[in-house]
Amino acid sequence: MRTKAMLWLGYAAVALAGCASQPPAPPDGGRPLPESANEVVLTALALVGTPYALGGASPEAGFDCSGLVAYVYARASQLALPRSTFDLAHAGRSISAGALRPGDLVFFNTLRRPNSHVGIYLGDSRFVHAPTSGGQVRIEDMRVNYWTGRFDGARRVLF
Repeated sequence: MRTKAMLWLGYAAVALAGCASQPPAPPDGGRPLPESANEVVLTALALVGTPYALGGASPEAGFDCSGLVAYVYARASQLALPRSTFDLAHAGRSISAGALRPGDLVFFNTLRRPNSHVGIYLGDSRFVHAPTSGGQVRIEDMRVNYWTGRFDGARRVLF
Protein backbone atom coordinates (compact mmCIF):
# COMPACT_ATOMS: atom_id res chain seq x y z
CA MET A 1 0.00 0.00 0.00
CA ARG A 2 2.79 2.38 0.93
CA THR A 3 4.58 1.70 -2.38
CA LYS A 4 1.39 2.42 -4.32
CA ALA A 5 0.93 5.75 -2.50
CA MET A 6 4.54 6.73 -3.22
CA LEU A 7 4.05 5.95 -6.92
CA TRP A 8 0.94 8.13 -7.06
CA LEU A 9 2.73 10.99 -5.30
CA GLY A 10 5.65 10.69 -7.73
CA TYR A 11 3.27 10.68 -10.70
CA ALA A 12 1.42 13.75 -9.37
CA ALA A 13 4.70 15.62 -8.82
CA VAL A 14 5.87 14.93 -12.38
CA ALA A 15 2.49 15.93 -13.83
CA LEU A 16 2.41 19.17 -11.86
CA ALA A 17 6.00 19.99 -12.77
CA GLY A 18 5.10 19.60 -16.45
CA CYS A 19 2.24 22.08 -16.03
CA ALA A 20 4.48 24.54 -14.24
CA SER A 21 6.93 24.59 -17.14
CA GLN A 22 4.35 25.85 -19.64
CA PRO A 23 4.86 29.50 -20.65
CA PRO A 24 2.24 31.85 -19.24
CA ALA A 25 -0.55 32.97 -21.53
CA PRO A 26 0.02 36.42 -23.05
CA PRO A 27 -1.83 39.27 -21.30
CA ASP A 28 -4.18 39.76 -24.25
CA GLY A 29 -5.27 36.12 -24.10
CA GLY A 30 -3.78 35.39 -27.53
CA ARG A 31 -1.25 32.81 -28.57
CA PRO A 32 2.26 32.75 -27.06
CA LEU A 33 4.76 34.96 -28.85
CA PRO A 34 6.19 33.33 -31.93
CA GLU A 35 9.92 32.69 -31.79
CA SER A 36 10.25 35.34 -34.52
CA ALA A 37 8.85 38.03 -32.19
CA ASN A 38 11.49 37.15 -29.60
CA GLU A 39 14.15 37.37 -32.30
CA VAL A 40 12.83 40.80 -33.35
CA VAL A 41 13.23 42.09 -29.80
CA LEU A 42 16.70 40.60 -29.34
CA THR A 43 17.90 41.91 -32.70
CA ALA A 44 16.56 45.40 -31.93
CA LEU A 45 18.21 45.43 -28.50
CA ALA A 46 21.55 44.45 -30.03
CA LEU A 47 21.43 47.66 -32.11
CA VAL A 48 21.04 50.05 -29.16
CA GLY A 49 23.79 52.65 -29.44
CA THR A 50 23.98 52.58 -33.26
CA PRO A 51 24.11 56.17 -34.58
CA TYR A 52 21.13 57.83 -36.24
CA ALA A 53 21.47 58.53 -39.96
CA LEU A 54 18.75 60.00 -42.17
CA GLY A 55 17.92 57.30 -44.74
CA GLY A 56 20.18 54.84 -42.90
CA ALA A 57 19.31 51.17 -43.01
CA SER A 58 22.31 49.27 -41.62
CA PRO A 59 24.50 49.21 -38.52
CA GLU A 60 27.43 50.43 -40.62
CA ALA A 61 25.56 53.39 -42.12
CA GLY A 62 23.36 54.09 -39.10
CA PHE A 63 19.57 54.03 -38.94
CA ASP A 64 16.57 56.24 -39.23
CA CYS A 65 13.38 54.97 -37.57
CA SER A 66 11.91 53.07 -40.52
CA GLY A 67 15.33 51.78 -41.58
CA LEU A 68 15.80 50.28 -38.12
CA VAL A 69 12.41 48.54 -38.26
CA ALA A 70 12.98 47.19 -41.78
CA TYR A 71 16.49 45.96 -40.90
CA VAL A 72 15.42 44.27 -37.66
CA TYR A 73 12.49 42.43 -39.25
CA ALA A 74 14.58 41.33 -42.25
CA ARG A 75 17.33 39.94 -40.00
CA ALA A 76 15.15 38.46 -37.26
CA SER A 77 12.27 36.98 -39.22
CA GLN A 78 13.17 37.21 -42.92
CA LEU A 79 10.21 39.54 -43.49
CA ALA A 80 10.59 42.39 -45.98
CA LEU A 81 8.72 45.34 -44.48
CA PRO A 82 8.10 48.68 -46.19
CA ARG A 83 10.79 51.31 -45.79
CA SER A 84 8.61 54.34 -44.94
CA THR A 85 6.62 55.08 -41.81
CA PHE A 86 3.56 55.79 -43.95
CA ASP A 87 3.70 52.33 -45.52
CA LEU A 88 4.62 50.64 -42.24
CA ALA A 89 1.51 52.20 -40.69
CA HIS A 90 -0.53 50.00 -43.07
CA ALA A 91 1.46 46.77 -42.57
CA GLY A 92 0.08 43.94 -40.48
CA ARG A 93 -3.04 44.65 -38.47
CA SER A 94 -4.03 47.48 -36.18
CA ILE A 95 -4.07 46.71 -32.44
CA SER A 96 -5.01 48.68 -29.36
CA ALA A 97 -2.40 49.97 -26.93
CA GLY A 98 -3.74 47.52 -24.35
CA ALA A 99 -3.00 44.58 -26.65
CA LEU A 100 0.67 45.46 -27.30
CA ARG A 101 3.12 42.57 -27.27
CA PRO A 102 6.89 42.56 -27.80
CA GLY A 103 7.75 42.93 -31.48
CA ASP A 104 4.72 45.10 -32.32
CA LEU A 105 5.25 48.40 -34.13
CA VAL A 106 4.36 51.62 -32.30
CA PHE A 107 3.71 54.89 -34.15
CA PHE A 108 4.00 58.50 -33.07
CA ASN A 109 3.29 61.95 -34.48
CA THR A 110 6.64 63.71 -34.04
CA LEU A 111 6.60 65.91 -37.15
CA ARG A 112 3.05 67.31 -36.98
CA ARG A 113 1.77 64.51 -39.18
CA PRO A 114 0.33 61.12 -38.23
CA ASN A 115 2.65 58.13 -38.09
CA SER A 116 5.77 60.17 -38.72
CA HIS A 117 7.85 58.04 -36.33
CA VAL A 118 7.98 54.29 -35.62
CA GLY A 119 9.59 52.03 -33.04
CA ILE A 120 9.51 48.40 -31.93
CA TYR A 121 7.66 47.59 -28.72
CA LEU A 122 9.74 45.69 -26.15
CA GLY A 123 7.19 45.13 -23.39
CA ASP A 124 6.64 46.89 -20.06
CA SER A 125 5.70 50.14 -21.88
CA ARG A 126 9.14 50.42 -23.49
CA PHE A 127 10.14 50.63 -27.14
CA VAL A 128 13.36 50.86 -29.14
CA HIS A 129 13.79 53.40 -31.94
CA ALA A 130 16.22 55.55 -33.91
CA PRO A 131 15.27 59.00 -32.59
CA THR A 132 16.82 61.94 -34.45
CA SER A 133 19.90 63.47 -36.00
CA GLY A 134 22.82 63.36 -33.60
CA GLY A 135 21.13 60.59 -31.58
CA GLN A 136 21.55 56.87 -31.30
CA VAL A 137 19.20 53.89 -31.33
CA ARG A 138 17.82 53.81 -27.80
CA ILE A 139 15.07 52.56 -25.51
CA GLU A 140 12.26 54.87 -24.39
CA ASP A 141 9.39 54.62 -21.94
CA MET A 142 6.01 55.17 -23.62
CA ARG A 143 4.59 56.52 -20.33
CA VAL A 144 6.68 59.69 -20.62
CA ASN A 145 4.43 62.65 -21.46
CA TYR A 146 6.25 63.38 -24.71
CA TRP A 147 5.37 59.92 -26.08
CA THR A 148 1.88 59.57 -24.61
CA GLY A 149 0.87 62.86 -26.21
CA ARG A 150 2.16 61.76 -29.61
CA PHE A 151 1.07 58.11 -29.69
CA ASP A 152 -0.75 57.37 -32.98
CA GLY A 153 -1.36 53.65 -32.69
CA ALA A 154 0.20 50.24 -33.08
CA ARG A 155 0.36 47.42 -35.61
CA ARG A 156 1.11 43.75 -35.28
CA VAL A 157 3.23 42.27 -38.02
CA LEU A 158 1.99 38.81 -38.87
CA PHE A 159 4.67 36.12 -38.92
